[in-house]
Amino acid sequence: MLAVLFFFPLFQGMSHPHHHRPHPAHAAEPSANPPQAGDDAAPQAEAAPQPPSPEIQELRAQVAALADQALRAQAEAQNARRRAEEEIAKGRKFAIEAFAESLLPVIDSLEAGLNTEHASAEQLREGTEATLRQLLAALERNKVVQVSPEPGAKFDPSVQQAISVVPSEQEAGTVAGVLQKGYTIAERVLRPALVTVAAAKA
Repeated sequence: MLAVLFFFPLFQGMSHPHHHRPHPAHAAEPSANPPQAGDDAAPQAEAAPQPPSPEIQELRAQVAALADQALRAQAEAQNARRRAEEEIAKGRKFAIEAFAESLLPVIDSLEAGLNTEHASAEQLREGTEATLRQLLAALERNKVVQVSPEPGAKFDPSVQQAISVVPSEQEAGTVAGVLQKGYTIAERVLRPALVTVAAAKA
């Protein structure tokens, strides 16, 4: 009886040769996307925006004030530039008018000389010289100055142009004679004086 009980469990194990425990690889795999806590929960409400701090408000006010000052400065600069351009244009216009006005007496003298009948050569010469003086005075009032160096004066290439070097009693390198007078306006050369320069003595 004991022998039968001893062999019975062994017989049960041999009676099912194909029965085996499941391989670990065949075990149930966990879900790839396990449920997360809170998936079914409602989305939380967004936080209400907070008002800017006093420091930020002050900075914004300063930026606005600086922007306003910059715009005002730009407008003032544009107005100043426009006024300067207008003044320059007016100055040029008035300068031309003043120059033209100073020439009117010269025109009057020339017309008077032409209308004079039976004038002698001496009278014509005197009238021409008077008219020339009027013209030179009008030019000087408008800062036009004549350049006419005297013989023996030092040659000045800034307002004079040497045409030739000639034998002369003057010191070498000085002006020997003037062929054509020059003119300057406001210290700028309109036309250099054409001169001859004394040559070095042999």
